[in-house]
Amino acid sequence: MSRCAEPLIVGRVIGEVLDSFNPCVKMTVTYNSNKRVFNGHEFYPSAVVSKPRVEVQGDDMRSFFTLVMTDPDVPGPSDPYLREHLHWIVTDIPGTTDASFGREIINYESPKPSIGIHRFIFVLFKQKRRQAIVVPSSRDHFNTRRFAEENELGLPVAAVYFNAQRETAARRR
Repeated sequence: MSRCAEPLIVGRVIGEVLDSFNPCVKMTVTYNSNKRVFNGHEFYPSAVVSKPRVEVQGDDMRSFFTLVMTDPDVPGPSDPYLREHLHWIVTDIPGTTDASFGREIINYESPKPSIGIHRFIFVLFKQKRRQAIVVPSSRDHFNTRRFAEENELGLPVAAVYFNAQRETAARRR
């Protein structure tokens, strides 16, 4: 297991959401041009309202990627019976570029955790080719593993997550 995957194991991303994989593509997720996502760091929901810039450093422009963002802790981490809640899907992202060049098939929904600390996970898959993706019928009860299987995406090539919890009025000031 690579050192890149260790925080994903500690954060229970690998295990609860993803199968074990070897991160082999560099992905950078940045909110508001200066707030980079690192595994396990916390963001206030007010800081992640707008969709982030997601940069992919793939092999070349002929490779394509699919990005999925989910929250596996809905409605709360102690009883996540709506697991997973889908926040975003972008497909056909050319290698060596960012997600804005891809095809957004599920619009970005900003995180709004209500109970407890939630994990928001960005997962990157390498596509075998440009392809039509099976669009999920609901944002709730999404399953990243099943989505990857249905769309023949294989194991992820990169993943990163951040934590967020409900923001009180005092925190927003």
